[in-house]
Amino acid sequence: MNEWKKRLSLLAAILMIVALTACGSPSGKSNSENELTIGQVNWAENIAVTNMWKVILEDKGYKVDLKNLNMGVTMKALKSGDLDASLEVWLPVQDANYLKQYQDTVNFSDATWYDNAKVGLVVPSYLKEINSIEDLNEHKELFDSQIVGFDPGAGTMEVTEQLINDYNLDFELLKSSESAMLAEIGEAIKEEEPIVAPLWSPHWAFSKYDLKFLKDPQNTFGGAEKIHHATRQDFEEDYPEVSQWFKNWKMDEQQVGELIDYVESSADPLDGAEKWVEENQELINEWVK
Repeated sequence: MNEWKKRLSLLAAILMIVALTACGSPSGKSNSENELTIGQVNWAENIAVTNMWKVILEDKGYKVDLKNLNMGVTMKALKSGDLDASLEVWLPVQDANYLKQYQDTVNFSDATWYDNAKVGLVVPSYLKEINSIEDLNEHKELFDSQIVGFDPGAGTMEVTEQLINDYNLDFELLKSSESAMLAEIGEAIKEEEPIVAPLWSPHWAFSKYDLKFLKDPQNTFGGAEKIHHATRQDFEEDYPEVSQWFKNWKMDEQQVGELIDYVESSADPLDGAEKWVEENQELINEWVK
């Protein structure tokens, strides 16, 4: 009899723990159902916003795992369901190929979190004689016929390859990483040397360096870009609360710039994101209402 009572007591204790765990989770889900995996691409603004959302979501009781992936792998992981979300898709031009390839297997949100993004080739402003992409061939020796690029597979890199064809540029697009490209830009400006690279706004580089976008008469890069998010199929059904928060999310140039600055100036990106979130609770409350 004593042994039977012990077993009943143990069973009751287990059931109580399970009940308390469920009650402590958002929307009454189990802990495993409150785990989110978000893709992070090694771009300044992407690192900033993914860490920002990690802070926001974990404050709400979710567990968030960030996976460092390039854009091509990110899309494949969303299709397979290995990722729950990617927070940066540029449309209608930069990531158009990904939209075309994955529109039936990945959810691309109609909602945007930034509505006035710009992409193009940039040069230092001290290159007074170079103001248009059409000027590049005439001055190709200045640049050793090289455009300094970043991550292969990024939508902007694919558009830049298309631009080289559109303008018949006698240039090679170098592939590396965003950090390597920015280091090259910084070194060139320090020595007041010529350099041309694809870049986008919002980006902290424009506050640190005096850069100018080259005119794009053929509009290969397009006009104003909008930044969307994408999720795996069934994400909205599994996480209706988070799905709505992502759709509510809106930032302007000043807010994004400040967030990037906080994250870039911190030893750990999460620390910078936590500081920014703490100082912008009123804005965040508009998203997570």
